[in-house]
Amino acid sequence: MSKKVIAYFVSLFLLGGAVVLGVTVGTVSISPVVIWNPASDEGAANILWNIRMPRVVLAGLVGAALAIAGAAFQGLLKNPLADPYTLGVSSGASVGAVMTLFFGISIPFLGIYTLPVMSMLGALVTMLAVMAFAKLVDKAMKMETVILTGIIFSSFLGSLISLMIALTGEELRQIIGWLLGSVSMRGWPFVQMALPFILIGSFILWLNRRELNAMLFGEERAQHLGVDVKKRKMMILVSGSVLTGAAVAVSGTIGFVGLVVPHMVRLVWGSDHRHVLPLSFINGAALLIVCDLVSRTIISPTELPIGVITAFIGAPVFAFIFFRQRKGVA
Repeated sequence: MSKKVIAYFVSLFLLGGAVVLGVTVGTVSISPVVIWNPASDEGAANILWNIRMPRVVLAGLVGAALAIAGAAFQGLLKNPLADPYTLGVSSGASVGAVMTLFFGISIPFLGIYTLPVMSMLGALVTMLAVMAFAKLVDKAMKMETVILTGIIFSSFLGSLISLMIALTGEELRQIIGWLLGSVSMRGWPFVQMALPFILIGSFILWLNRRELNAMLFGEERAQHLGVDVKKRKMMILVSGSVLTGAAVAVSGTIGFVGLVVPHMVRLVWGSDHRHVLPLSFINGAALLIVCDLVSRTIISPTELPIGVITAFIGAPVFAFIFFRQRKGVA
């Protein structure tokens, strides 16, 4: 078997194992037999299909969306520290979602899709603002400039969220619980809310896989290879923002998934985006399902926010990548 076939086999095996563990392990243990034979235990089947399965599917979708968005941002910016969290895109999506909850915004023709659409708009506006400000400060758009700009915007947007929290009344518990990051008690409607946007965003990124490969050699070289750089960059930025907005809308702010997974995929399997994108999607789903499982079982029956678990994993990896880069530069 070729290296790439092994990569997909291992990744799908990890995802399958994560799903089985996610739906069977918990306060009530459920036999894997119930998955394909619900009649064997109707009570367990009810828990599995109405509580655990939508939670696992949602965690998988959110992890996949953040990971593939992170892979695209890293490829576009040629920067392994770029991801929706470090670039401030997650914070922008959070502002859009919190404003929707705070003001009770409901757009009639969008219905349940109001929240993800507002979240995506927040993510897209923030992404464009970060890139524009970084270019204004440094036309070469060096790694440090883009990351620091993302941190500046994250801090500012965080203060806006804090202001809304300070002014809120009955919605306080809902907003705080949402901001901490969780896929608990979301159910199938949230899967339905996020799924179309995640599929569309991922598909558009997949269509740009060869362009991302070309842009690794620089924008000028990519243009010589026939890539419409301006158009493709905008498509990738919009798609990444759509993915981030959809993920944040249903799960809150979950950091570092978009940084850790693509970096590990590149480290193990190479930097060809024809494989980095789908492998990041699969492994991102597996990682967040496992993180969610840990968050709800480590101090059971109390649940930890899933963002706490991803931060424990992501912060050391972030430090490791940064250290390696600085050492390489030196």
